[in-house]
Amino acid sequence: MSNPARRVHVGAIQCALGGPRAENIARVERHVREAAAHGAQVILPPELFEGPYFCREENSVHFAEARALEEDEAVARMREVARELEVVVPVSFFERAGQAFYNSVAIVDADGSVLGVYRKSHIPDGPGYEEKFYFRPGDTGFRVWVTRYATIGVGICWDQWFPESARAMMLLGAEVLFYPTAIGSEPHEPDLDTRDPWQRAMIGHAVSNIVPVVAANRVGTEGGQVFYGSSFIADPRGDKCAELARENEGVIAATFDLDVIARTRAAWGFFRDRRPELYDVLTTADGRTRRGPA
Repeated sequence: MSNPARRVHVGAIQCALGGPRAENIARVERHVREAAAHGAQVILPPELFEGPYFCREENSVHFAEARALEEDEAVARMREVARELEVVVPVSFFERAGQAFYNSVAIVDADGSVLGVYRKSHIPDGPGYEEKFYFRPGDTGFRVWVTRYATIGVGICWDQWFPESARAMMLLGAEVLFYPTAIGSEPHEPDLDTRDPWQRAMIGHAVSNIVPVVAANRVGTEGGQVFYGSSFIADPRGDKCAELARENEGVIAATFDLDVIARTRAAWGFFRDRRPELYDVLTTADGRTRRGPA
């Protein structure tokens, strides 16, 4: 007798997050409950959802918003909600670890336990996205998490533009890729709209890795910066099977058969035909100089 299909129902949350911490956490909780009511088992909120996107500017006052994992209010509340609803929630938060600060995600499993933390590897630095002022580059490396419903990989915002991130998580065994995000207008170039390239970059990961991709963004205007929403879920063909508009708040969801996807991935041969012995150049910064001893 064949084994039953392994299906996972994933969801993404899109909402405005310009209010105080308690209000934002409560808003995300309402959407988690809404997604769970529609059957979602792994539910992704946006990046740094406890407050407005403070990285628009360099201001030391914002360091006071960082919390240790054990003290973070959003992590604590989502642990309770996850346990109650039996859902998985990757929780984005501003982490303080001793004298270091990170842009991190705590992976909360369906029993409310924290499986671990991923710290954002790629830290952007530009007008409106001054993250290098606040965050050290992550020291966890890319990771995957064996949750109750699926093995998931989670990158954070700027990570989503790098194919190496997605491929690393796939090589570690990810079955679905998740990207919490805070992205919108470019203050230095008001006519630049990155929505379509942003989606295409992640859709490329879906196609070249034969994997579903889930992206959750915020919406609304914060200090003149407009976050353009457009959260989406792509299937392993790169087709968008669920998407929210630029301004709308809400949840989206989709269901995937992980065993069918695994067979399709094997049949396409992308991982069979890889030539890692030829990829040394990827471990260099300039394409010429290999890394030496630390």
